[in-house]
Amino acid sequence: MVRQNIKVAVDAVVFGYKDKRLNVLLIKRDIDPFKGSWALPGGLVLENESLEQAVVRELKEETNVTIDYLEQLYSFGDPGRDPRNRVVSVTYFALVKPEHYAIKADTDAQDVAWFDMTELPDLAFDHTRILETAKKRLQNKLTYEPVGFDLLADKFLFSDLEKLYMTILQKVIDRRNFRKKILSFGILEELDEKISEGRGRPANLFKFNKKQYFKLKEEGFLFDIK
Repeated sequence: MVRQNIKVAVDAVVFGYKDKRLNVLLIKRDIDPFKGSWALPGGLVLENESLEQAVVRELKEETNVTIDYLEQLYSFGDPGRDPRNRVVSVTYFALVKPEHYAIKADTDAQDVAWFDMTELPDLAFDHTRILETAKKRLQNKLTYEPVGFDLLADKFLFSDLEKLYMTILQKVIDRRNFRKKILSFGILEELDEKISEGRGRPANLFKFNKKQYFKLKEEGFLFDIK
């Protein structure tokens, strides 16, 4: 009979969009191994909780962030990923508006901060690999689900939406065709509110109509910007 001594952990990749850049929430570890290193929020699953309960608890304890919905990303289980034990990590990811949260480090985290995805520190364990996997998932989802609106303010300039797509997809888009396609979906409301972009005439603000999107989705609508 084969006996196992495998522990189960959860890790969370929380993306936010700050200053027109994609950011990720990281904690600085206050315990060994990798004490003093930056890492994704997470930890071991307790005996009496589900995976979902564990990741919500770890996020709250280490960062003071509470998120209603986290999507399961992938499982990472290479034998040497944790120098202490054989640990399998079930990872989750979420998209949030950073300005809605007052982050604060606690328990086994000595600090917590948002990091620009283009200026990341060295990460503990295999968290660089986890983060790259999450980034690819986000890039893919951006082309077939309107998840980008979860990162923008409730009211935004269309140029902000364009910038978000170019930032996350890491490529230049045809702005004219992009605008025409997005507006043709009928899921954006153009508001009678204007704001200056710093040049030219003030531009109208837009708002994502989530109710309309789900109504269209039930009717067979597919969000596709490929």
